Amino acid sequence: MSEARLVLSLLPETLAVARLPAGAALPGWIDWTDPFVTVSRTRDELSVVCPEARLPADVQAERGWRGFKVEGPLDFALTGILARLAAPLAEAGISIFAISTYDTDYLLVRGGDLDAATAVLQQTNTVRI
Repeated sequence: MSEARLVLSLLPETLAVARLPAGAALPGWIDWTDPFVTVSRTRDELSVVCPEARLPADVQAERGWRGFKVEGPLDFALTGILARLAAPLAEAGISIFAISTYDTDYLLVRGGDLDAATAVLQQTNTVRI
């Protein structure tokens, strides 16, 4: 049996991936009503992904990311979802930033790579955008 096609949608906003010190408090510029915000804390850093327009200029960040959402929800028993997306992009020399939530996965690519990433993913015949 062949794998089901993944359906991706393109997030409309341009995103930024910010890095704050590990002990930093949640910054006041985070707006939880934005359509896409994710925060991760480890003992090494506090990472924030949010709309680029929300990010103050003095914050250390990688700006200009575009996001694909894997339409879900995805069952936790599924395997290889990110691999199916990441492998062809890696072969094409396109770097990614992956985010997983309870319901689904998101794949971010640099804005300048968006058209190429879209073409590569559509050529796999396992993805519909």
